[in-house]
Amino acid sequence: MELYIGSDHAGYSMKEEIKNWIHINYPAISIHDEGCNSAESCDYADYAHAVASKIINDSRGILLCGSANGVSIAANKHNGVRAALCWNEEITKLAREHNDANILSIPARYVTLEQAKEMVKLFFETPFEGGRHLRRVEKIDII
Repeated sequence: MELYIGSDHAGYSMKEEIKNWIHINYPAISIHDEGCNSAESCDYADYAHAVASKIINDSRGILLCGSANGVSIAANKHNGVRAALCWNEEITKLAREHNDANILSIPARYVTLEQAKEMVKLFFETPFEGGRHLRRVEKIDII
């Protein structure tokens, strides 16, 4: 799987920790860091668009910012992107099962690193259920 990851300054530290954790626990996943590259103040939309523009076929993305609202809003402007703002394990699992989320948006200021790692695990390992959910997901893109 190709994984594109990005954050703003508020998510930078957690992004770096998550990348290392993925590298150890999911060595078959190819990680592409789309920035940012420090904790210096920056604009979340730049990195959300960089990640979202890469999401095709079976690739996935992870975005982090303080609340995860900004990166989710920006990423969801791209056709075919289903960025889900997730703050716990249950929401993450449902985002994959029911919405076929292809970007996990993590609110770095509101979850612990351990919670974030568990959400990433669920994001990777939870399959889309399809069925009645497929019809609904197909109605998301309007352009």
